[in-house]
Amino acid sequence: MRLIRLAALAAPLALAACADPAPLYVDQAWVQLNANPDAPSAGYFTIHGGPETVTLRSIQTEGAIKIEMHDSVMKDGMMTMAPIDSVAVPAKTKVAFAPGGKHLMLFSINPAVVKSGKLGLMFIFSNGDRLPVDATIKAAGGTNGGDHDMGHMNSADHAN
Repeated sequence: MRLIRLAALAAPLALAACADPAPLYVDQAWVQLNANPDAPSAGYFTIHGGPETVTLRSIQTEGAIKIEMHDSVMKDGMMTMAPIDSVAVPAKTKVAFAPGGKHLMLFSINPAVVKSGKLGLMFIFSNGDRLPVDATIKAAGGTNGGDHDMGHMNSADHAN
């Protein structure tokens, strides 16, 4: 009888261990508009790795003319930006695109998209996953990013 009770208690734990692993997903996506409308804006998000290591191959949008992935790197004592073609996303880890690090550069965002407050992004991964994500658009000089764009604003923009 005691063995049956133990088996009954262990069954939910065994089922939980067999559950599907957490999927690959993207959240916390936002775009910081540049104070200079002729200069690129910056985009940020977090990728949550799924059960296997994948590579972020590209990000597409219909709401901007061009989108590029960049990384901020220290070179000769100065922070600079370097374009990146892809980003490894190890299984069960997080990869953050955040101010001062990896980020998107978004060129010529459609004014209608800016007015809507959301920019649709499509994340393309090496395993074939295509994940649509809406990024919240934040006004230039906003509290979440503002002057932390790592070179996306020129000195005249800081005077505002």
